[in-house]
Amino acid sequence: MDMLHQIMLLCRPGFENECAAEIMDHAVRTGFAAYVKAETGTGYATLVSAEGRDTAGLMQSSDFKDLIFARQWFASAQRIDDLPARDRTPPLLTAAAGIASQLGTRFKELELSYPDTNEGKALSRFCRSFRPHLLDALRRQDLLSPDSACRLHLFFLDSTRAWPGISWLDNSAPDPMGIPRLRMPDSAPSRSTLKLEEAINWFFDQPEQDAWFRPGMRAVDLGAAPGGWSWQLVKRGLLVTAVDNGPMNADLMRTGMVEHVRADAFTYTPEHRTDWLVCDMVERPLHVSRLVTRWLVRFNCKAAIFNLKLPMKKRYQSVLECKGAIEQALNDAGIRHRLRIKHLYHDREEVTACLTVNGKDERA
Repeated sequence: MDMLHQIMLLCRPGFENECAAEIMDHAVRTGFAAYVKAETGTGYATLVSAEGRDTAGLMQSSDFKDLIFARQWFASAQRIDDLPARDRTPPLLTAAAGIASQLGTRFKELELSYPDTNEGKALSRFCRSFRPHLLDALRRQDLLSPDSACRLHLFFLDSTRAWPGISWLDNSAPDPMGIPRLRMPDSAPSRSTLKLEEAINWFFDQPEQDAWFRPGMRAVDLGAAPGGWSWQLVKRGLLVTAVDNGPMNADLMRTGMVEHVRADAFTYTPEHRTDWLVCDMVERPLHVSRLVTRWLVRFNCKAAIFNLKLPMKKRYQSVLECKGAIEQALNDAGIRHRLRIKHLYHDREEVTACLTVNGKDERA
C-alpha cells in the first residue's frame, strides 16, 4: 500500500455527504478506484483508494478550485493514534519524513488543523502552542525549504490523534483550514457583506480584481436591502442600482453612489447594460439561476455573483441542476463564459456562484 492512500477534505459541518459525493464523482470521472467515508457533523470527508494507491497524483491532476464543497484538502497517510502527551513530536516527525521521502520533496509551510466543530475548536489553543515547537523540530531535521511547493498538514481529531499529509500551495486553499480571516466592517449594513467580500477574494486574484472592479463601473444589486452587498461594491468605487422593495441603509444612501429602485427583482430590467449583477435573495435556486442567465443572454450585464439557497435534501443534486441549466442556456446562446461555484466559509445553507463572459465579443 502506498503511504498517501487517501484524501482528506475539510468542509462545513453538515455538508460531509455533499463533499464526499462530489469528490467521488471526480474520482469516477478520472477512473480512480476509490470509496468515500463521511459522517454528518464531523466537518470532514475522506476519499480512500480502493487499491491502496497513492492519491497525491490524483490531487495534482485535479484543480482544487473546481471543488464546490471542500474548504481544504490534502493527500493523507494513515492516522497516527496514541500520541504521547509528553512528547508528540517524534512520531509526527517520522510521518513527515516518510511523506517527504516518498515524494522527494520538503515543505515550505506547516498547517495544523482540526474539525470546524464546537469540539474541534477546543483544539485551537493546543495547535497554536504546539506549532512553533514542531516547526523548530522540522527545521532541525532539514524538512523545511523556502523553495518547496508543498505544505505539510497535520489534522488533529484531538491531542492524541492526527492525520499527516501534504498539499500543493498552488492547488489548495491559501488560508489555514480554508477559512479566510475577514473582519466585519463597522459601517457595513449587514454581515452579508462578508459573503461578497469572500467571494470576490476567492474568485479573483488581485490583478483580476483590479480589472473587474474598477471605480466608475456600474452594478445592479437584486434583493439589495439593507445593502450589505451594495456596500461592498461601493467600497470598490462602483455605482450601484439597488433593487428591493425594502428600505436601504441610510448611511449607505448618503454616499450618493447608490440609486434605490423599489421594484420586483424578477421583473426589473436595466435601461442600459451594466457591468455587474449581484444577487443574494431567499428564492428557489433554479429560479435564481434562470434569472441570472436571462441577464447574461440578453446582454443586460457582463458578469454576475449570486447565491443559490439550497434545499434541506439533495443539496448537491440541486447545485448540479442549477449548473447544468446555466451552462445549457449560455451554450445554446453561443455565449463564451466561465461559471465557478463555491460553498464559501461565510455561506450557510447556500453556495455562491460567479459567472463571467470571456472577451469583448461574448458570442462564440
